[in-house]
Amino acid sequence: MSDGRLSVFKTYKLYVGGKFPRSESGRVYEVTDSKGKWLANAPQSSRKDARDAVVAARKAFGGWSGATAYNRGQILYRVAEMLEGRREQFVREVAEAEGLSKSRAAAVVDATVDRWVWYAGWTDKIAQVVGGANPVAGPYFNLSTPEPTGVVTVIAPQESSFLGLVSVLAPVIATGNTAVVVASAQSPLPALSLGEVLATSDLPGGVVNILSGKTAEIAAPLASHQDVNGIDLTGADAELAKELEIAAADNLKRVSRPQAVDGDGDWSTDPGTRRLTAFLETKTVWHPTGALGVSGSSY
Repeated sequence: MSDGRLSVFKTYKLYVGGKFPRSESGRVYEVTDSKGKWLANAPQSSRKDARDAVVAARKAFGGWSGATAYNRGQILYRVAEMLEGRREQFVREVAEAEGLSKSRAAAVVDATVDRWVWYAGWTDKIAQVVGGANPVAGPYFNLSTPEPTGVVTVIAPQESSFLGLVSVLAPVIATGNTAVVVASAQSPLPALSLGEVLATSDLPGGVVNILSGKTAEIAAPLASHQDVNGIDLTGADAELAKELEIAAADNLKRVSRPQAVDGDGDWSTDPGTRRLTAFLETKTVWHPTGALGVSGSSY
């Protein structure tokens, strides 16, 4: 270099349980831009890394699902603030990952931050949309409320490395679930950098865990894992999605299948509430009216 300084290359690591481990296998793979230029070596996750991520997600689930929806919204908004503060870094990484001009990449990053804010605002509102009082015959209150499914595996979109990633991850954690994310195999760097943002935000460790590597190799053990409660197949191709859905049936995982709009690749459109409700269960509570001190029953 002309100024005599050596280049300082960034070392990308996984994000599991609030920490930054290298892959248990010690493997890495080369990540290149759209023109084939080398960008970085990313960790290639193993089955052991996938299992460790599930353990971390399960450990974090009780505290995260038990937090108030308002508190979850505050934490997600804090993440958006930090993403805004690192905007230039993500503009560069998205431009390199997706072969976009700087101006186009900037628009994608801005849309991503806006998308995160949008989901942060839904945390304490979705229950009003999908829950409520049910009319029943008899002297009872009958109330339905949404509850998170549990640990959810998210196969992130392959082409949209940042906006698509946030569009599938944010609704999962906004509704109280914890997540194990399989990042885009070809463009994992924005996802791994997102882990750095989450680690320094107020988000508890283990709520989001990010793995990079070969999608099929990581997703297979997650789809068959008995402690995973749901799986989002957005980033899986048709053949892999079918295999993962069959494996997921073993413990009756809730499955979110790839949708047509996802396949179109236009992640800038209004997402609606579909992804917010994809990994919610409905709890119905009965309680007698006019009776004090009597516990209700639920099922």
